[in-house]
Amino acid sequence: MSAFDEAARAPRAAALRYERASTRAPHVLARGRGETAERILALAREHGVPVREDPDLVELLCACEVGDEIPIELYGAVAEILGWLYAHNAALGSR
Repeated sequence: MSAFDEAARAPRAAALRYERASTRAPHVLARGRGETAERILALAREHGVPVREDPDLVELLCACEVGDEIPIELYGAVAEILGWLYAHNAALGSR
């Protein structure tokens, strides 16, 4: 297997931050591939942050710089993720 194949298979992850009261749109909090992605995922799990897999969206988010507001083209996809997250949190709260 070539280094290119290995890099293409390496896990990727992105983390977003959204504070509805103080920001217009979510911002990229972290992004990475390989060990960095694994660390992002481990930290999320350690802190009880739900993780959702969406390889296409992660690819687009990883093209953004950390600290950047997500591009308007991603608002719809990220809104779906936020809807899923709010429903997930509501289900946990009703237990």
